[in-house]
Amino acid sequence: MTRPSRLARYGFADNGARATDLLGPGPGGLGLWDPQAQSPAGEQAAGLLDALSKAADPNLALRQLHRLTESVGRGGPETAAELLGELSTDHGLRRRLLAVLGASSTLGDLLVANPDEWRTLATDRSGMPPEADGRLAELDPLTVPALRKAYRISLLRIAAADLTAGRGLEPTMDALSLLADETLGAAYAIAVAALPEATPEPRLAVVAMGKCGGGELNYVSDVDVIFVAAGDEDLSAATTIAARLIEICGQVAWPVDAALRPEGSRGPLVRTLASHQAYYRRWARTWEFQALLKARPAAGDLALAQEWIADLAPLVWHAAERPEAVADVRDMRRRIIDNVPKKELDREIKRGPGGLRDIEFAVQLLQLVHGRVDETLRSGGTLPALRALVAGGYVGRQDGETLLRGYRFLRGVEHRLQLQQLKRTHTVPDDPAGLRWLAAALGYTALPGRDAVESFRADWVGHAANVRRLHVKLLYQPLLEAVARVPAEELRMTPESARRRLEILGFADPAGALRHLEALTGGVTRTAAIQRTLLPMLLQDFADAPEPDRGLLSYRQVSDKLGSTPWYLRLLRDGGPVARRLARVLSLSRYATDLLTRDPEALRLLADDAELQPRPRESLLDGFAAAGDRHADAVKAIAAVRALRRRELFRLACADILSHGGELAPDRPLSVEEIGVALSDVTDATLNGALRIARRAKPGPDGLRFAVIGMGRLGGYEMSYPSDADVLFVYEPPAGVPESAASAAAHAVAEEMRRLLNAPAPDPALGVDADLRPEGRQGPLVRSLQAYRQYYDRWSKVWEAQALLRARFVCGDADLGERFEEMADAVRYPAGGLSREQVVEIRRIKARVETERLPRGADPHTHTKLGRGGLADVEWAVQLTQLRHAHALPDLRRTRTCEALGAEAGAGVIDESDATEMAAGWTLAAQVRNALTLVRGRPTDQLPRHGVELAGAVLLLGGGDPGEFVDRYLRLTRRSRAAMERVLES
Repeated sequence: MTRPSRLARYGFADNGARATDLLGPGPGGLGLWDPQAQSPAGEQAAGLLDALSKAADPNLALRQLHRLTESVGRGGPETAAELLGELSTDHGLRRRLLAVLGASSTLGDLLVANPDEWRTLATDRSGMPPEADGRLAELDPLTVPALRKAYRISLLRIAAADLTAGRGLEPTMDALSLLADETLGAAYAIAVAALPEATPEPRLAVVAMGKCGGGELNYVSDVDVIFVAAGDEDLSAATTIAARLIEICGQVAWPVDAALRPEGSRGPLVRTLASHQAYYRRWARTWEFQALLKARPAAGDLALAQEWIADLAPLVWHAAERPEAVADVRDMRRRIIDNVPKKELDREIKRGPGGLRDIEFAVQLLQLVHGRVDETLRSGGTLPALRALVAGGYVGRQDGETLLRGYRFLRGVEHRLQLQQLKRTHTVPDDPAGLRWLAAALGYTALPGRDAVESFRADWVGHAANVRRLHVKLLYQPLLEAVARVPAEELRMTPESARRRLEILGFADPAGALRHLEALTGGVTRTAAIQRTLLPMLLQDFADAPEPDRGLLSYRQVSDKLGSTPWYLRLLRDGGPVARRLARVLSLSRYATDLLTRDPEALRLLADDAELQPRPRESLLDGFAAAGDRHADAVKAIAAVRALRRRELFRLACADILSHGGELAPDRPLSVEEIGVALSDVTDATLNGALRIARRAKPGPDGLRFAVIGMGRLGGYEMSYPSDADVLFVYEPPAGVPESAASAAAHAVAEEMRRLLNAPAPDPALGVDADLRPEGRQGPLVRSLQAYRQYYDRWSKVWEAQALLRARFVCGDADLGERFEEMADAVRYPAGGLSREQVVEIRRIKARVETERLPRGADPHTHTKLGRGGLADVEWAVQLTQLRHAHALPDLRRTRTCEALGAEAGAGVIDESDATEMAAGWTLAAQVRNALTLVRGRPTDQLPRHGVELAGAVLLLGGGDPGEFVDRYLRLTRRSRAAMERVLES
């Protein structure tokens, strides 16, 4: 084994060669290493070597110790021996001094230049380490050199305690901030003493800002201050003192930065109390109020500083109510990131993404918004403010703990980086040696399979990713902007202010609404605290609806069901637009509210725009089938299928309600045609699941084929929320089975399907309507394919051919369904089209429908289904054209109304302008029909001329004046009616 390798075990990076010279005997060495024995030169030497090996950089610690010993030795050999002797006997001194020497080359240089100051790190007679709280020794004389020495000693002690005592981040930041205060105070005293004898001392306050003001100063930083004079008579002398203070602090410790003052570096260095007040009232921008969050008296006239802070506090705590305030804070953060050089962006722990500024900006914006009424949030320090935000329920516990850990980690890295050379830096080195030093300085050691640098990098990347994620979550949550828009006095929610606000907002029963508020916000629980944050903002959204009282009642009902669920209020607070989306849903739609109260967990869908899109048809079919297949019992199986249907109905209802919700709308709002397709897909999946369950419950003979054919709105992919499923049931008997037995088995399956889907349950029932079958209700419920063919060949009427235009296979035996569609094609697309008599018959039936089926008392002008220019008018025109021309024009063979209408216009069989008018009328009528069902919670086809239901429907469809909306409806449907008449009469 070579000589250097033995010494290299102590961590000396040059393999021990240079270390041997410094540690060895002779005039140039420390006498701690015996090169012949390749071992420490005694027990005390072994202790020193062991301590050196634990330094962040053993080589640096050794070189610094050697230099210090040489410097001390210039006072005589006995002084060098005294240093080494004390290091051997005073273990606390040894740990502190060597830790400093191994972590900071600059502090080592200062010790070498001032060889007696190592004694300041010695353990006192009581066995206690030297005080490291940041206080300065008494200055005698009161001079700049004395202040410089006192500052240096205090900083040395803070660094030594930080590196060895296991003290947390916060005591170190407190000590550094106190040291800054003491230094500012001493510099202030020196500057005052230098005033001419005849000059009276002015009233001048030095207000700490930034990290110093927040009590979170780091080792090397500008100290931000603002100077405040009491009155005009103080300005001249105060400016002299302020300028001298800046000069002294720059010579002693760090630059003093007064750029946060009004008008920045262009403004006067010192302003009076009144001048500050005038500026902040008229000219201050959001970032200036954000900076005032950390304002704290530091030196000079402390009472004046406190008066200045109290004078500006009302302005600070109303700053968030400015319309641009939240956006200003976000823009400022973006500009900071944009100004970081690209080559340093990924290594910047302060300004870069996932850095300290991300945490600070998120915390400060939350303080500005919520601190208006919650005085517990009015803390200058980031960590105390973050803890208060967590305690008050504004930030989730887990999110808060993640940010606390991230802040401590990043500030710890910042401290070690700055200690190395006492330079202002926030950039992690990219060279291997620098990274090794930093990892060691932070206490990382090699682990099996991973070295110290890899461990540090893994932690750094993890913390930065979490910080960035939570920064975006907190800084960009829509809830912040909504709460910021509510005036502070309305956020306080005292009974009297709440009652007054409820009356102003238009609640019909303010006393009842107040009882709901008291039930939701009463007490000191975390749940109540979060509700107190949410409700003032939600009340405005409830008030925007025609019936605010109903929205609040529904919110209370949902909260009562979910209030004790851990995720509920957390989702409302942190889930992006969830809270305001919920308010819109509850206040505008009885239909969606009823679905939600039956399935409160469906609320989670509002958090993600992707969840507000229809699920693919195949996913629905597979999911519903799997849900039913999991249960052998038919009752449980159909309950699972119907529960899935309920969830999908809520998904689509919310997507519909929010599609015209402005900033609350999902990324891709849904059209009425897309809603119709999605509801039809859900119905298909429900029927498919029910059929599978019915076939298990009523198996019938082997080989029995059975299919469900969609008709009407289901067949046309134009379902609305309350639509029944219009269907035909078709079967095909297996070979060798009597027709009667097969028919009875198929009938049992169909009846079981209808029973399962209509059984009383907490889920919306799905009516299965087979009245469009041959012979209507008088005919058999189920027919064989051959029986359908025989009937349509011999007995069918033109209206039955018209009904088959929207027939399509839904579920069951796909081959049988496809053969049914082929059979139907011959009926619905008759060769040669329609005869004149058949056209006349269709017109006659249409006229009869208008006179006989329109409900008594209904207004034919505003009935969306059977009224003039509404759904039925357009559909009859489209279907008559298909019956006449689809045999020759295959592109017309479509089950969807608007698609068929477009194809007919494209083929030239309908005038383009007529197609446009009818499409507009059909679309608006379909939208209104859906909206009215959502608002009322039950189906209706009649558009009211006035009232809350009309107002709610109009809000769902984009808002505006209800009267103007009715006029628009009448105008479009009148044009649609005229176009329909031209088509029917052509």
